[in-house]
Amino acid sequence: MNLVQRVQDILLRPTTTWPAIEQEPADVASLYTRYVLILAAIPAVAGFIGMTLIGVGGFGMHIRVPFMWGLTNMVVSYVLSLVMVFVIALIVDALAPNFGGTKSQINALKLVAYGATAGFVGGIFGLIPSLSVLGLLAALYSIYLVYTGLPVLMKCPPGKAAGYTAVVVVCGIVAGIVIGAISAAVTPSRGLGRMGGMHGERDVTITTPKGEVTLDTSKLDEMAKRMEEAGKRMEAAQKSGDSAAAGKAMSEMVGAMAGATGEALPPQELKALLPESLGSLRRDSIEAQSNQAMGVAGSSAKARYTDGSQRVDLSITDLGGMAGIAALAGWAGTTLDKETDTAIERVYKQGNRTVREKHRKDGSHGEVTVLLANGVVVEADGRKVEPAALKAIVEGLDLARLESMKRPAKS
Repeated sequence: MNLVQRVQDILLRPTTTWPAIEQEPADVASLYTRYVLILAAIPAVAGFIGMTLIGVGGFGMHIRVPFMWGLTNMVVSYVLSLVMVFVIALIVDALAPNFGGTKSQINALKLVAYGATAGFVGGIFGLIPSLSVLGLLAALYSIYLVYTGLPVLMKCPPGKAAGYTAVVVVCGIVAGIVIGAISAAVTPSRGLGRMGGMHGERDVTITTPKGEVTLDTSKLDEMAKRMEEAGKRMEAAQKSGDSAAAGKAMSEMVGAMAGATGEALPPQELKALLPESLGSLRRDSIEAQSNQAMGVAGSSAKARYTDGSQRVDLSITDLGGMAGIAALAGWAGTTLDKETDTAIERVYKQGNRTVREKHRKDGSHGEVTVLLANGVVVEADGRKVEPAALKAIVEGLDLARLESMKRPAKS
């Protein structure tokens, strides 16, 4: 299957494309690795670039979200969009008999995976936040795609397709609210140039004006297999009525989607890396925490240092269960070099690390954030601290040791 051609066909010729899709052999792993995992990256990565590197402005203001928040939000939204496809497919399959259709889990997954194409592709408008509403309009076209595909894949009478579609949409909205709540719980408070890797290459590369995002499909294959195994266990648990086992299998599936092969680094180990002082700045508060939701774990430690009017907030965050996707959706050459009358901002590669520096020219505020190769993020936010001193603080944490730390195996 040629991915680009399939996208064009399903968007422009859905009524003739659905019968071809219905005849194609497929399984969960192939649908995800060859289609969903690739397209779902478009809105996640575009949203990150738009809100973190480009930003939105108006009425004399320009706003960009913090780098770490944007990164984490990208990872979480990507993982949960994969979950939504699978959840809605389960809903489509379960509702089929109520509308005169025939149950088929793989056909239901085909319907949702390909039907979501418009929404995924429309996510490209996230590159320019002021145009993001166009992405919503594109997503509405996915409703039409589902409507045209239901009679073909789920064998429902055409006269019942409208009602079937409406119920699926309502159920999807409810599922989206639930998953959105999960996203909020785990997320801390100019066009697409080309897509490579569409003809059997092992890597998929999305080129943007800010650099390239590369997905290693060899890792995606492993994730998809783990996800399919967890899906089978969830189905067996549902048939037996074991809700606890079904919930555990769902968590395993989400963890597989996130690339979670281990737990997050212990927060106390991260806390131990934060020094008691930074030169003349003394530590006046420190905390460490961990959290886990639906198979995705994370941990962090942060401390505040002060000396008169000077202040530094230093944090270490392990994306934990989401580090697999963070590594897949990393930057292969992303750079930014921007200077205004009041501030300077740079994003650059340092080996396998991504570094972001931003500071005001009057010395009132500065930030240094480093994304390590293993998905750990170190961030220093300073008030009245020289940029060079802030960077030295981050590098003084022994980043090589942080990169070499091993996450505990999943129990």
